[in-house]
Amino acid sequence: MKKIRPVLVFLGLCLYWQVALAQTETHTENSKTFSAFKELRDRTSDLTINAMSLLGIKYKRGGDTPENGLDCSGFVRFVFKNSNETELPRTAKEISGKGDRIDSKDIKPGDLVFFNTLKKSFSHVGIYLGDSKFIHAPSAGGKVRIESMNVTYWKKRFNGARRINEEEIKN
Repeated sequence: MKKIRPVLVFLGLCLYWQVALAQTETHTENSKTFSAFKELRDRTSDLTINAMSLLGIKYKRGGDTPENGLDCSGFVRFVFKNSNETELPRTAKEISGKGDRIDSKDIKPGDLVFFNTLKKSFSHVGIYLGDSKFIHAPSAGGKVRIESMNVTYWKKRFNGARRINEEEIKN
């Protein structure tokens, strides 16, 4: 059941987006808002689908390809590069300086979540999926997996969230 729940959450988000999209399409007088919403939905879907396709890939410190293994920042970089050709810096700390800071109550699927796991800020990064869940490459001996941010370990170590602004990264 634990492995099925994240998939159900993801499918629920997809259904929510489809319903919202159908409702938005009936009000075409505001096509600029509709286009922005559709672009955000498509981008977020690409990110989360690409991230979830890597479930089970082994962790490897310094790893940046699924074939050789991924560490947390290598995982995030790989997903963003393959989803929207956004090039991110190599380390979680460097990535934490990109994009826009997001208040924890405003985190949306596709945003990056950061944690202090090595007794220093922003030493770990994952991708938020919704429903207080995130996907990440955890540590040596682990594999890419989905976890709850409500678990005490992650709650105590949460450093913040960022929303990547593609224009800032590409310049």
